[in-house]
Amino acid sequence: MAAHKFILSGGGTGGHIYPAIAIANELKLRFPDAEILFVGAQDKMEMQKVPQAGYAIKGLWIAGLQRKLTIQNAMFPFKLISSLWGSRKIIKSFKPDVVIGTGGFASGPLLKMANSMNIPTVIQEQNSYPGITNKLLSKKANIICVAYDNLERFFSKDKMILTGNPVRQDLIDIVGKRKEAVDYFKLDSNKKTLLVLGGSLGARRVNQLIEKELDKFLSLNVQVIWQCGKFYLEEYKKYNKYNVQVVAFIERMDLVYAAADIIISRAGASSVSELCIVGKPVIFIPSPNVAEDHQTKNAKSIVDKKGAIMLKESELDSQFSLVFEALIKDEGKQLQLSEQIKQLAMPKATVHIVDEIVKLIK
Repeated sequence: MAAHKFILSGGGTGGHIYPAIAIANELKLRFPDAEILFVGAQDKMEMQKVPQAGYAIKGLWIAGLQRKLTIQNAMFPFKLISSLWGSRKIIKSFKPDVVIGTGGFASGPLLKMANSMNIPTVIQEQNSYPGITNKLLSKKANIICVAYDNLERFFSKDKMILTGNPVRQDLIDIVGKRKEAVDYFKLDSNKKTLLVLGGSLGARRVNQLIEKELDKFLSLNVQVIWQCGKFYLEEYKKYNKYNVQVVAFIERMDLVYAAADIIISRAGASSVSELCIVGKPVIFIPSPNVAEDHQTKNAKSIVDKKGAIMLKESELDSQFSLVFEALIKDEGKQLQLSEQIKQLAMPKATVHIVDEIVKLIK
């Protein structure tokens, strides 16, 4: 029997790349001789991250539509045609059994082409509110794996399967790593640790907030690990001093999660899924600058089940200080948030998604 072949596409942000890599790793476990190819957008971070994970990737010339009239938008039709042709060429020469899209610019043209060439496609929708690309692609997709309930108004019910979002395996195993984590980050085990996550590129508004509140944190006897993102390191590294660690990127996410007592985070879909598994008290600050305001919707789906606190950017100045202080002083509330968010975790998502892909091949 010939080896199975899979094409995966997802990118633009870590939130689309890591789920695709998690799915690829699980496929490799089940079919050790399978051939796996990634397709991404030429100038985006997947072009580095995917080869680091050990997979081949081909880039398409594609970008999203900007919200305003720009030269980028004028180029969009040409990029789209170019990437549709590119996708067709890749599919013809690679001959995949299944094409899997986890979102991001490149997955649009690739899945569209696969559909028109009658190759089975799987969409992994990470958000509680799907973007326009996946809504269009879902019409022809064979299976749509979702992470949230109540998406019937966007997708056909008989194709939809609730699986959760794939999460990096090492994050699932943080139990018992606390001591190692405290040593690794040289933390004081008598203080509470606040972890601040602004996403891989950083978040200006979150960084401004932390800068403003630093003295407050220290006065409450809290030590801070502040992941400010690569664009902001120069600006904020001056705060690197006793009880504050400012970093662009965190390699050992498993250890930083094990060390954290409270987490402040954006509400991208994969961050939310990770934080459910990690099970620590979280204050979500959704980014208002994303399509369809989906981060607010992601965070709200957890807050509605009493699993986290959410503050909008517009509420930070008036409410953050009070909310944070109340939480840090209330162990009962921390425990309650922790228990509730864990209930929402779906640690078997990757296995479940690959089960569905396997059914398609058969």
